[in-house]
Amino acid sequence: MSQSTDPPQQSAPRPARRDVSDLFSGGRLTGIPRKAARREQLLVHLTETLFTVDRTYTEPEVNEALRTVHDDCSALRRYLITAGLLTRTRDGRSYQRATTTL
Repeated sequence: MSQSTDPPQQSAPRPARRDVSDLFSGGRLTGIPRKAARREQLLVHLTETLFTVDRTYTEPEVNEALRTVHDDCSALRRYLITAGLLTRTRDGRSYQRATTTL
């Protein structure tokens, strides 16, 4: 029997950096990233830290939570909905954290 001369197996590529601390100063978001991948990291972080699974929120509650980190809560709320991280009813009266995050 011959020994295998295959190159050593490389581990799977590491996932993209998920640390978003550099986007904050004094607990506040310094700006919303323009690059989609970086913005997605931020949105996942916000979803996981600001919203509880299996809880329904009103729009004012979502806005209040988002304002704790940035004044433009409307843009952040829109991005969260578009990314599928928050869901809302057709009438826009209630919001919920999606059951899965990226």
